Amino acid sequence: MFISMMMISSLPPTRSTPPPNYRVAKPNCTDRCGNVSIPFPFGTTQNCYQSDSFSVTCDQTSHSGPKLFLQHSNIEITDISLDGQLTVLPYISRDCYAPDGTRDRIVASIWFPDHYTVNTSANKFTIVGCDAYAFVSGRRLDGTEYDTGCMALCKREQDLVEGSCNGVGCCQLADIPKDIWNVTIETNRFVNYTNFSGFDDCNYAFLAKETEFNFSRQSVASLKNNTRFPMVADWAIGNMTCEEAKKNSSAYACKSLNSTCDRPKNSTGYRCRCEQGYEGNPYLIDGCQDINECLSSELNKCKHGCQNINGSFICLCRKGYHGDGENCSLRQSIMLKLVAGIAFGIISLLLAASCLYMALKRRSFNKMKQKFFLQNGGIVLQETLITRQISPESLKIFTSSELQRATNDFDNILIVGQGGFGTVYKGFLPDNSIVAIKKSKRIDPDQVEQFINEVLVLSQINHRNVVRLLGCCLETEVPLLVYEFVSNGTLSSHIHNQARARFLSWDIRLRIAAEAAGVLSYLHSAAATPIIHRDVKSDNILLDHSFTAKVSDFGASRLVPLDHTQLSTMVQGTFGYLDPEYMQTNQLTEKSDVYSFGVVLLELLTGRKAITFDKPEEEKNLANFFLSVLKQERLLQILDDNILGDDHSREQMVEVAMLAQGCLNVRGDDRPSMKEVAMELEGLRLGGKHSWVQNECNAEEMESLLGEGYNGSFIDHDGDSTSVGFDSLGSHDVLPMSGGR
Repeated sequence: MFISMMMISSLPPTRSTPPPNYRVAKPNCTDRCGNVSIPFPFGTTQNCYQSDSFSVTCDQTSHSGPKLFLQHSNIEITDISLDGQLTVLPYISRDCYAPDGTRDRIVASIWFPDHYTVNTSANKFTIVGCDAYAFVSGRRLDGTEYDTGCMALCKREQDLVEGSCNGVGCCQLADIPKDIWNVTIETNRFVNYTNFSGFDDCNYAFLAKETEFNFSRQSVASLKNNTRFPMVADWAIGNMTCEEAKKNSSAYACKSLNSTCDRPKNSTGYRCRCEQGYEGNPYLIDGCQDINECLSSELNKCKHGCQNINGSFICLCRKGYHGDGENCSLRQSIMLKLVAGIAFGIISLLLAASCLYMALKRRSFNKMKQKFFLQNGGIVLQETLITRQISPESLKIFTSSELQRATNDFDNILIVGQGGFGTVYKGFLPDNSIVAIKKSKRIDPDQVEQFINEVLVLSQINHRNVVRLLGCCLETEVPLLVYEFVSNGTLSSHIHNQARARFLSWDIRLRIAAEAAGVLSYLHSAAATPIIHRDVKSDNILLDHSFTAKVSDFGASRLVPLDHTQLSTMVQGTFGYLDPEYMQTNQLTEKSDVYSFGVVLLELLTGRKAITFDKPEEEKNLANFFLSVLKQERLLQILDDNILGDDHSREQMVEVAMLAQGCLNVRGDDRPSMKEVAMELEGLRLGGKHSWVQNECNAEEMESLLGEGYNGSFIDHDGDSTSVGFDSLGSHDVLPMSGGR
């Protein structure tokens, strides 16, 4: 999407668009760039626009003031209308000859992204010159092409007619077909010559807004100073009809209660508009606001009095009269007083009852918040913070109203994740910081003290690859936990999506694995009170914009007293990742996390899900299928095509596969510790191998594991290898916590 250009010159400043008297953009989003309003679905940053097609860029560096551009192109926008139109500034095509015979020629083109087309009624194709012909070509949305042209001739400047484009010095075409999404304009001369009179040394052609150009004798010369003319484009939402879009309420763009859906005449998709009697932005929740017609001289035609109502208005009679506002008759004064007295009494009674009800409701609500605060251990938490001298900045206690405002009263649109232990919402705090708010499921009242202790311990975890717990709210029926927000989604959403998986190279996957393993090793070995995560899976490993791993969701985690190696608990976790020994014995150990992490390694290697129900029986469980394939020496057949790179990478993949095999041992005692796994993976990143691979897998075995499809020679058949003793946890702070469970 871009405008093709061959010269740049200064343009007159754009006309100022007065700010509307209603909200046009989402909260905390830029709603203006210089003089141009930016209404949603358009926006300058992620989460501020409806889709990538409506992304705009505000360039603050221009010497003539801020300028707005469509996406990251050079298509400058001078106006955006919620009626489905925007005005852009494409370049003019021209063909000029200088007295020395040199030629200066520009062919102008403009390509729009999805959901944009050239407006068919507001624009005209114009050519200006005395020896000129030009043509405009484009492509429709259905892939067919469109071509047309025009020519302009004249012999003398005196032949030109002011305001007329009938072919003498100027020619215009108004019939631009619908569904055109790109346009190329080219102008030429019938005769190339250098003997000219001076006023006709250039030809010009452009597709522009009809009202922006009026032909005159001076146009031939004045166009030398113009490089661009405004053009109108149409935009719409998606490719569905209104009926199809309404079936998916979460994706339906008409969010305002008083909005309706229209199908555009000249393109696919749909547009939203406020219903009659309302104005505003129909794409925002509560974006359509009632118009007070009584304040408008154009809308208010009442003779006597006017009363505004939602979406309309009614005309009133003068005091002492009654009727429909047009035909009014005198009202009996006694009846008027009686009715007014009764009405006043009723209104006073209703107001008193409403005030009493609101006071009682507010009191009841405060009592309920206090009850939940005590029930969820709020007093215990406050006392513990003081006793342990923990800084309030490290664990903030939020109020329920703060988090309601941050999530727009827990709007489903802001849900970013759901799991067995709660729902996660995206929230916006007053300081414009973005957080993740987890609404946990109901906790056992007998485990309140344990829950509080776990919150305290998690708040003190200081590891760059752990999603940081910022605070909690205990005033609600179920506790709310507030975490830092990680923007790039889950590891699962990347490796199980073909479009995204190709961006996860083997080096990135190996780094993610090493970072996640380092976190689990830290929780097991380096934390003041050992922690077993108990729900390790790719859905609980988040990625930031640089694909740095962040381990999350400690809702199922358990603290392990220093004098214990295992805990007896009810089996919890995710099917496909659960340790078979834990499932049989109900004994939770650190090795349960090792098994689950082994399944995550398989997902990184194969791109497959832990459980896939639409596969053959032997392939449904990834762990079992992997061990079977490894036994049959067919590893290469199940490796993800996106990571099959050079021989060195394949050697690392085999070593990671062998490490995963060790993690998947049925007996927990036969599995490596997470510290050993973390050291192994970090060693592989640095080019070495550790004992889990080098002692059990020589070159021939690696080659056989890959299967017949492998012909590489990446293994050093002398058998030499380097063991790298690197503890990735040493660089992280450990903040001791007293008082385990």
